[in-house]
Amino acid sequence: MRVVLRAGASVTAVPGEAERLGLRRLLVVSGPRGAATARAVADSLGDACAGLHTEARMHVPAEVAERAVEVARAAGADGCVAVGGGSAIGLGKAIALRTGLPLIAVPSTYSGSEMTPVWGLTEHGAKRTGRDPSVLPRSVVYDPELTLSLPVPLTVTSGINAVAHAAEALYAPDATPLVSLTAAEGARAMTRALPELAADPRDLDARGRALYGAWLCGAALGATTMGLHHKLCHVLGGTFGLPHAETHTVVLPYALAHNAAAAPEALAALGRALDTDDAPYALWELSGRLGAPRSLAELGLKEADLTVAASQVAGQAYSNPREVTEAGVLDVLRAAYAGDRPSPT
Repeated sequence: MRVVLRAGASVTAVPGEAERLGLRRLLVVSGPRGAATARAVADSLGDACAGLHTEARMHVPAEVAERAVEVARAAGADGCVAVGGGSAIGLGKAIALRTGLPLIAVPSTYSGSEMTPVWGLTEHGAKRTGRDPSVLPRSVVYDPELTLSLPVPLTVTSGINAVAHAAEALYAPDATPLVSLTAAEGARAMTRALPELAADPRDLDARGRALYGAWLCGAALGATTMGLHHKLCHVLGGTFGLPHAETHTVVLPYALAHNAAAAPEALAALGRALDTDDAPYALWELSGRLGAPRSLAELGLKEADLTVAASQVAGQAYSNPREVTEAGVLDVLRAAYAGDRPSPT
């Protein structure tokens, strides 16, 4: 993968990246909210743009992915450019998975999805994920100017979402010293940039440092196995339709508190990156101080949904430093539903 990070790169670097990859008919995809930015990228490609498709949706519904694949094939595309947040990049990955077309990612949030070979699709109320090298973008173009229009609340939750990737990478069973260094540096960069962005959303330097943090956090996730936190968020998003970044922000402190005793070295490393001896509390305090939601109730989850979600999460096989039980998952969900200060469970 090749990474470009500079202001204005979304329109100055994408054509060059396409040419470097030998691509001449690129389909540009985005969500409806990012259509104007995607059009600017499409215009920069000139005759190399085969079309613009702006129907990406959160959690990548299977029918949306199928429609995008049809559009790519009908356009005779030889590549895809995904412009936007996790929804747009997720749709680009779905196209790459189904068609084998090379993908260029132009992120406008801090989700970090562009740095992983992980894809996700939602079908019949359930989100399933997998790993495939074909969905890893060939080029990633980071442009701090693209994130200037990102509202402060979404800036904060998107940034905490990135920190979640780093946190779980630190206690993943396949973590390595290099991955752990990457994860810790990503978390450090992101948590220092977020307060600056909340104070001055137009701070282009801080926007660039947040993208740098997202890059590292995403790369750490892409190199390791996801644990309880990510599985919880996949179920809450795929089954109950909760917003992606906000759900990660709410759940992360409670998932970390639950796993803390089983992963003391990882929590200590995260604490050093955050300059604290209580990482779960520090993340809970940071998100609340910057105006992010703190409870699943705020996101619209019903209390009756907690037992259903716990059953679904506990019924899946995945690695986690602490044994996953339905009762334990329910404890995490109840704490996240209430939104009180996280404490070990």
